[in-house]
Amino acid sequence: MQNADIIRAGIVYIEQNLKTDITPEELARRAGYSVWHYQRLFAQVMGVPLAAYINRRRLDRALAEICSNRKAIDAAMEYGFDSYAGFYKAFLRMYGCSPKKYLSLYGTHKPISEVSTMFTEAELRKVLNNWDIPQDLIINDVKIMDGTKTANNVWQVGRDYFLKTGDRAILLRNARVAKAMEAQGFTAAVPVPTKKGGDLTDDQNNFVLIRRLKGEPLHKAERFGADCGNFGFKYGRSIARLHNALAAVEADIQPSEQNLYAHVTEWAIPNVQKQNIQWNMGIPDSFFEEYIRDFGMLFEKLPKQLIHRDPNPCNILFSGGDVSGFIDFDLSEQNIRLWDPCYCATGMLSEQRNVENAYDKFLLILDTILHGYDSINPLTAEEKKAVYYVICSIQMISVAYFESVDEYKDLARTNREMLLYIIDHKTQINKIFK
Repeated sequence: MQNADIIRAGIVYIEQNLKTDITPEELARRAGYSVWHYQRLFAQVMGVPLAAYINRRRLDRALAEICSNRKAIDAAMEYGFDSYAGFYKAFLRMYGCSPKKYLSLYGTHKPISEVSTMFTEAELRKVLNNWDIPQDLIINDVKIMDGTKTANNVWQVGRDYFLKTGDRAILLRNARVAKAMEAQGFTAAVPVPTKKGGDLTDDQNNFVLIRRLKGEPLHKAERFGADCGNFGFKYGRSIARLHNALAAVEADIQPSEQNLYAHVTEWAIPNVQKQNIQWNMGIPDSFFEEYIRDFGMLFEKLPKQLIHRDPNPCNILFSGGDVSGFIDFDLSEQNIRLWDPCYCATGMLSEQRNVENAYDKFLLILDTILHGYDSINPLTAEEKKAVYYVICSIQMISVAYFESVDEYKDLARTNREMLLYIIDHKTQINKIFK
């Protein structure tokens, strides 16, 4: 936890001094580390090099002021750029177009607050007093996004526990889902009762403690290895079994319902169309027209139920070569059931960095996941026709969301590439069930 505390202090300092000359030497001195060690630690915790982070925050703030009718040259100079040419070059790398084109596409820009919400170790140890567990257990940060960034809301406590905070309603719903899944014979993240007997702490931060589940996420070398088709089939079958368990408790959970088609057509597509221009993606207008027309005819016929919503490979645990459980139900909702198996496949592809021939194996992985699911819960004729459009839906939502979050710009780029790949392979995707 000490590392997170140190970087938290550095982030607060950076946010307060973006208009001054912030140096690695100054931040390292404040932390009591060498420059090399501090920069290495910063990149580990934040998932981006220190210099790139500072540059990104200055661009974000300057853009917000430009969108508020301030002269670009004035904003650029105030936020530490030596010349407008330097600002323009950095802006082009970050946003894919000129400030003028960005304004014409979006009109406004709300600066993103990146002051860390990480808790100190002392604060977390005080929270742990709510449970009857040893109080000297080591508290470790948890990595997300395939180990590239530290989570701000979950920590490993000793070997056997995880501590998590978040929205109270979501945490309570997750607890109910976990208990229902356990009743269905699944290994589930059931909360450890507090000393008062509740599932959550009764303070404003809403903490829950859960036991570590058996198993680990499958390493991406195995997901894309020689046996990827077999693992894909296992992913698909496990998601189908999960859906059967979730369907059994859906009435008790009363999940929120998501209209995927409306979400994509009203929010994601307009955003992707802007990025299509901004980043010169080359997606023809006919793609959007076809999606709106053809998926619109299929959507209402697709079976809907309570789904996981985020079954990326990091949230599916394996033990002894088979799926042992699922974690992280924060996004669970009522939606088309086809979302989960399709999202599992695209989630693997989004983590394909440094994996040789990942794109070449994606179609096989998608095929086996879908057929694995179909072997337990037979897909309808409409679902089989809708696979391509559901994958496109996932990618357009991902492209729109990741581009809107400063720290996920690299993921936005990856997902734009994925969307283009999927559009180019429409014919092969549509042949999966023919």
